[in-house]
Amino acid sequence: MYKILCYGDSNTWGCKPGTQKRFPKESRWPGVLEQELEKDCSVIEEGLNGRTTVWEDPIEGYKSGKNYLVPCLETHKPLDLVIILLGTNDLKARFSVTAYDVAEGAGALVDIISKSETGKNEASPEILLIAPPPIAELSEYEDVFRGAREKSRNLSREFKRVATEHDCNLLDAAEYIHSSGKDGIHLEKNQQEKLGRTVAERVKSLRG
Repeated sequence: MYKILCYGDSNTWGCKPGTQKRFPKESRWPGVLEQELEKDCSVIEEGLNGRTTVWEDPIEGYKSGKNYLVPCLETHKPLDLVIILLGTNDLKARFSVTAYDVAEGAGALVDIISKSETGKNEASPEILLIAPPPIAELSEYEDVFRGAREKSRNLSREFKRVATEHDCNLLDAAEYIHSSGKDGIHLEKNQQEKLGRTVAERVKSLRG
């Protein structure tokens, strides 16, 4: 069984834009990914609303992707592939970080996975880093993400830099999908499904 771990935030969890509700599994991008792949593939969803790359959230708490990553990898090992889709929540005004810093946070997670020995035969799993799409026009999240739209436009460039420096695979989501105009940060159902299909094609190419 080819095992894939999808490690992300509310867009991996499948949050419907403008609500706190969740899309059904068959419409969430990890679920679509599993449907698109061969029957010998298992996709594990690890999406947490508000998850950051490495930052501790002083208000919500327990949101650092770095803190939970090793236990998560150990829980699900052996893994063939880990897909990371994080970074949007790092742009909340409370963290005061740049797109460069967000990408560096993602790079720190790549390093942890690379050294984890949680792949087959105690090797490290392959990694696919996804650069989040830019933030769209914000509504109820405007104060929380104040100044984030402009920063998010630089995520593609910075994630490409980090992927090169850390020698890992990259998918730039901005080339395929866009954030919802309803709340500015989440993905509509058709974008969830498109992302799932796009990631599936990349996974197929990685498997050869």
